[in-house]
Amino acid sequence: MSISLLPGHPHTAYRDGELCMASHALSALAQAHGTPLFVYSKAAMLDALAAYQRGFAGRNAQICYAMKANSSLGVLQVFAQAGCGFDIVSGGELERVLAAGGDPGKVIFSGVGKTRAEMRQALVAGIGCFNVESESELEVLSDAALAMGLRAPVSIRVNPNVDPKTHPYISTGLKGNKFGVAHERALATYQRAAALPGLQVVGIDCHIGSQITDSTPYLDAMDRVLDLVDAVEAAGIPIHHIDFGGGLGIDYNGDTPPAADALWAQLLAKLDARGYGQRRLMIEPGRSLVGNAGVCVTEVLYLKPGEQKNFCIIDAAMNELPRPAMYEAFHQIVPLSPRHGPGTVFDVVGPVCESGDWIGRDRALDVRPGDLLAVLSAGAYCMSMASNYNTRGRPAEVLVEGDKATLIRARETAADQMRHERLVG
Repeated sequence: MSISLLPGHPHTAYRDGELCMASHALSALAQAHGTPLFVYSKAAMLDALAAYQRGFAGRNAQICYAMKANSSLGVLQVFAQAGCGFDIVSGGELERVLAAGGDPGKVIFSGVGKTRAEMRQALVAGIGCFNVESESELEVLSDAALAMGLRAPVSIRVNPNVDPKTHPYISTGLKGNKFGVAHERALATYQRAAALPGLQVVGIDCHIGSQITDSTPYLDAMDRVLDLVDAVEAAGIPIHHIDFGGGLGIDYNGDTPPAADALWAQLLAKLDARGYGQRRLMIEPGRSLVGNAGVCVTEVLYLKPGEQKNFCIIDAAMNELPRPAMYEAFHQIVPLSPRHGPGTVFDVVGPVCESGDWIGRDRALDVRPGDLLAVLSAGAYCMSMASNYNTRGRPAEVLVEGDKATLIRARETAADQMRHERLVG
């Protein structure tokens, strides 16, 4: 058997000319479940998690999966069973964690716009910590907890004004971003939190962005956060845990982010040097755990030549793969059964009625209508951001583990979408 690995995707490879994930030919899964189809490798997720676990070996640390990257129940179950906590940003995400068997005591609730109802829901569940993002949120959360006879455990998210050198839409740690409390206001905010009767200060939090491929912003942010820990504890407010967020990038197109264990070797050395090496640590990786564990399989519908552009029209669209339309992001697109001809340069586009519905620009492909393609690195921020625009049903999802392939989401129908709608009169 001839095997040709895909760089950055160790569990996806060509075997005798057929693209496979684990022992499964993706074409066979597409035949069984239709297209578009998301396929995820459990082994790839656990391998990515293992890099963080190696990095934290011997440390008092908790890894909380940032589930906004991919919130499918089957994916959450993988991380719950591996002992992870979860970083959530809504009450709906909390319900998903509980449905997947996650431990509410290992849940961190982030986000700038928590409602009173969501706060009450999280307090009833007994979550581990609220990452508070504004001074006004402190007041509301304290009132909500007091009304229930409780004290809410809080960590304040600090905005360190560090440039993560990523896309502006996924940069979260600069002064112009909506997230967190300004570094200059952090001490006063901690003093206010410590004075509110419905709150218990337990930590400090910092998250500077997503798809970060350079370790320097992390090191800079850590210095600023540790300076604040010094100041807050000098004011008599103990900090029990330090949360450094997530945001580590993956290889989409020759990107070279540091490996998770190598990154944390650098960060832990800095922690040790500053005397915080034994402090409780929290991190919230998302994309780096699931991004390269998933592919989207799609069928070529039509080839449309033009004077300026040739178009390869596929049955996947911006509904399922929103990152190119939102961020001009790059995903590799490869055939399931390569022909090895010179190919034609195409823009790969979907059927949605928007000019922004493109998946890849200027790709050389030797394809025919009916061929199957794989859009790689589709495990993060694809299905979790999928929509029903044009009344398109969300795709099926399959999780593969060894010789087992499990359908973890059935394909959505128009009837599913209309279930809660009503005609008038």
